[in-house]
Amino acid sequence: MTTDPLRLFDAWFPRERLVQGLETALATASREARPSVRIVLLKAADERGFAFYTSYMSRKGRELEENPHAALLFHRSGRQVRVEGRVERVSPDESDAYWAARAPASRRSAAASRQSEPIDSRAALEAAAAAQPEEPPRPESWGGYRLVPERYEFWEHRDDRLHDRHLFVRDGDAWRVVRLQP
Repeated sequence: MTTDPLRLFDAWFPRERLVQGLETALATASREARPSVRIVLLKAADERGFAFYTSYMSRKGRELEENPHAALLFHRSGRQVRVEGRVERVSPDESDAYWAARAPASRRSAAASRQSEPIDSRAALEAAAAAQPEEPPRPESWGGYRLVPERYEFWEHRDDRLHDRHLFVRDGDAWRVVRLQP
């Protein structure tokens, strides 16, 4: 068993899949500890953490400002990985670089949307997107977040229900590994 959780994560969920994005569940909680979970498109995973992009004014953005702790859940073919940690904004340069790599229609949609806010109709949303310039600049209210892992839990299904579970907990610059009961 490796003592490097990112290496094990790569074996289970190869990072080359991040070129197109890897859908994952992101759980946040408000200041009042009311949970919320949704699927996000993970765009980077490295030693610094797991990055995704959104509107800072969206519900998840507001919750992360109030309570900068979150969890990610990856699941595929009888394996799941939970990653928990503190969330921070990525640098403006990283947000700009990702913004520039998005398709023009995607940029216009993101620039037009006041994510998580009510709108009168689909037609109003489409009109707002159509009114955007061909190459809209990245809005200041839009950018990336990075979850910096403090804990990883790897779970692997077994038919006898004695599932394999390993918990990695950050201990300074190293990781402590503990086997958990199913």
